[in-house]
Amino acid sequence: MPDFTASVYQNEYLAEGGTDVHAVVSVACSGAGSAGQTEGVEAAEIIIVDTSGSMDMPPAKIAAARRAAKVAVGEILDNTWFAVVSGNTQAQMVYPLRPSMAKMDAQHRQEALQAIDGLRSRGATAIGSWINATSELFSSVPSGQRHAILLTDGKIEGESPDALPAALRAASGVFQCDCRGIGDDWVVEELRSIASALLGTVDIVADPEDLEADFEAMMRTAMSRGVADATLRVWAPQGSELL
Repeated sequence: MPDFTASVYQNEYLAEGGTDVHAVVSVACSGAGSAGQTEGVEAAEIIIVDTSGSMDMPPAKIAAARRAAKVAVGEILDNTWFAVVSGNTQAQMVYPLRPSMAKMDAQHRQEALQAIDGLRSRGATAIGSWINATSELFSSVPSGQRHAILLTDGKIEGESPDALPAALRAASGVFQCDCRGIGDDWVVEELRSIASALLGTVDIVADPEDLEADFEAMMRTAMSRGVADATLRVWAPQGSELL
């Protein structure tokens, strides 16, 4: 059973004439188990791989993306809902083949690994459409822990400037998304806006050879989360301020 604890850190000694005390509250959870393993709580994972034309320049990028996606699939726990999505001018299903999610088991894992081998580069980079498709997929399975990994190498092209903000508004609260930019042509602000809206992380993977280790770490972290959602209620006494 999950056990939540809170710790408060503050400077206990004010300088003469000081009136402000700044405190940091840290909340930790233990005993929560792994994602989707708690009775009544489902877990779902979606891997979104940019397959726009630029991912083939150089070819090492799309090859690294295939390997990384396979590593991530290998880390997904059995009985977790999952899907793999290819993103270019629009979102396309890699696995399952139809717009749906599968429950991870040995057969589905092997089929997904084989399907990832078919990833090819073509088209533009319409990330807003990828986010919309991901939201629809997550909405097709029971609510619980919903997490996605999004990989891209370039800036948004092929959709209106309003497409991504609209998609993020619709996806807020639906799933969490960790974003990674490979190479040096992607736009930090675009991925940061996704990570900020969807409560995820954003980072650069400068060398394609480092992508597998990064995907492995992200998926292991996601699979270690045994609590789908938690609400923190804070009482602030008169004269205090939450920062």
